[in-house]
Amino acid sequence: MDALIEFEILFTAFWQNLGAWLEYPMQAFTFLGSELFFLLVMPALYWSIDPVIGFRAGMMLILSGGLNSVFKMLFHTPRPFWVDADVKAFSSETSFGLPSGHSQNSAAIWGIIAATIRAKWAYIAATLLVFFIGLSRIYLGVHFLHDVLTGWLAGILIILVYLKFETPIAKWLIGKSLGVQLLLSFLFGVSFIVLGILARASASNWTLPQEWINMALAAGAEQPDPFNLEGVVTIAGVAFGFTSGYAVWRHLYGVYEIRCSSIKKLARYAFGLLGIVALYFGLKLIFPEEPILVGAIFRFIRYALIGLWVTLFAPLFFRLFHLDG
Repeated sequence: MDALIEFEILFTAFWQNLGAWLEYPMQAFTFLGSELFFLLVMPALYWSIDPVIGFRAGMMLILSGGLNSVFKMLFHTPRPFWVDADVKAFSSETSFGLPSGHSQNSAAIWGIIAATIRAKWAYIAATLLVFFIGLSRIYLGVHFLHDVLTGWLAGILIILVYLKFETPIAKWLIGKSLGVQLLLSFLFGVSFIVLGILARASASNWTLPQEWINMALAAGAEQPDPFNLEGVVTIAGVAFGFTSGYAVWRHLYGVYEIRCSSIKKLARYAFGLLGIVALYFGLKLIFPEEPILVGAIFRFIRYALIGLWVTLFAPLFFRLFHLDG
């Protein structure tokens, strides 16, 4: 164990030794940086608050989430509780550690929300949220300090690149036919799967140390499964559905806008959320998971339908039930 890891283990121990009473608030902060939380928040933003913020948050969830899975397989570094028995695992994670997905995603998503609002209070709130989400990952024993710092940096870089190219790419896409836009949406989604396969292949001569597996199990956590591609398939499906649905809506109706009362906004979110839950759990019960290739195809379809629901099907239902004005 090198000097950096030893120092960071001590850093983690310092926070964990402050007491078990911190577990619940730290779990709460961790939830605010989880994909599940963002999957709940992003549709609310898109359907009921501000479509621009919602769309940008959705794109950050896709870009950051997909790239994070690829980065983890490229670097294939351990979690703290995989290498030191003194680190308590308050949460169970099966992927590699670097960079921290919660830190990267929260920096990217809360950061783009603040950058879109462009108000001092938004920047302060986003900074505090991102900081405490990153700190929670250290306290819970699932990330080293360098995992969190790298995640923050990656999230910020993704925002900067996105903001630089958002307008020119949007102008370029508008000039394309709907068919070409849908094809590009599909290729955009599939690119995450390709990158995931390439990242996994880059580590084909590397073997997951048995010690890491043993330490994880001894800590009461799940067995590491860091080269599992389910995460990139999930993001790929969401990417295709979310962007293709947005393209179809713009083709049919133009820019998506919110023009309704607060009561209707709440109804839109409640109705839309029911659709997401129905698609997520209903299709999970119906679609096969084996063999692996068939399961991956149906996983892609399931999450593509969820993405389509957010940007196309739910807004169509809002129009049908007069919740759009």
